[in-house]
Amino acid sequence: MEKASKVTVKGQVLIPVEIRKRHHFEPGSEVRFVEYGNVVLIAPVVADPVAAAWGVLPSEPSLADELLEERKRDRVRE
Repeated sequence: MEKASKVTVKGQVLIPVEIRKRHHFEPGSEVRFVEYGNVVLIAPVVADPVAAAWGVLPSEPSLADELLEERKRDRVRE
């Protein structure tokens, strides 16, 4: 999704309502700004980033299982 907003004289930016709702930005929510070259990321500050990231990666296929299989194939070739 791509949305646009203008920066005010005070440096404020309006976050579109769809994005606020989807990411639970409420009045008083804390955000952080991260720069990647010319890209600026606005992300919510979370108390426990590990818990917030839980479940983000898919459980299948198991990357650990794939790595173990690859290592087995490597040993057979040696």
